Amino acid sequence: QVQLVESGGGSVEAGGSLRLSCQVSADMSSRNCLGWFRQAPGKEREGVAAIGVSGRNYGDSVKDRFTISQNSAKTILTLQMSMLKPEDTAMYYCAARGDVPGCYPFITPEKYNYWGQGTQVTVSA
Repeated sequence: QVQLVESGGGSVEAGGSLRLSCQVSADMSSRNCLGWFRQAPGKEREGVAAIGVSGRNYGDSVKDRFTISQNSAKTILTLQMSMLKPEDTAMYYCAARGDVPGCYPFITPEKYNYWGQGTQVTVSA
């Protein structure tokens, strides 16, 4: 069983920073392939960043602005967001692929089997 709980969302002005955290409760084998996704009203869910055994991966719109990381025990997944833009406004979700071989850091939502409830990020102009 995998449980994910996000925190850290809020409101910020453009150019500001926020750090999202995700508490990961799962067997060790299911803590390796994790990602952050977001969904704005009326839009499809979008891959933001992912981390896996083979490295990290970022969506084009957040490269050089966002950083994904996890603590050594892999129980906390973090998304550090800087230089925020109004178009970053969305509900942000933490997700886990589960116990999968290879663990490539896909940023495709269909690759993920477990999802948190989300945390809202609002960026004002």
